[in-house]
Amino acid sequence: MPTDAEHACFEAGIKFGSLYHQFAGTPVSPASAESLARAMEEAIENQPHCVDVDVDVRTERIREELASSSADYTELTGRFIDVEMRVEYADVAVRTRMEMEDGYPLMKLVGVEE
Repeated sequence: MPTDAEHACFEAGIKFGSLYHQFAGTPVSPASAESLARAMEEAIENQPHCVDVDVDVRTERIREELASSSADYTELTGRFIDVEMRVEYADVAVRTRMEMEDGYPLMKLVGVEE
């Protein structure tokens, strides 16, 4: 049987997979970034055991991408978002983060509190 800590970590992984793959490819612009971030947070916080989600859409990176384009928007990818999440299962809380590392949106475990 998995421990409560292992179960909490598994739940966090499920939430990250859902967040990333549900929203990747969504049209985003500097003007819509904030509302998209709130929608992402609220959608994932609906899931069981998810206590808090904080999505930061990096509008400066979006502006940089749009500077060399004739379009008014781009597609959401991991390079445009930083995410922090807290999941609680039983008496265990896990903190996680997703941020770019070596050109890849890396999702990682930050801490486990029992």
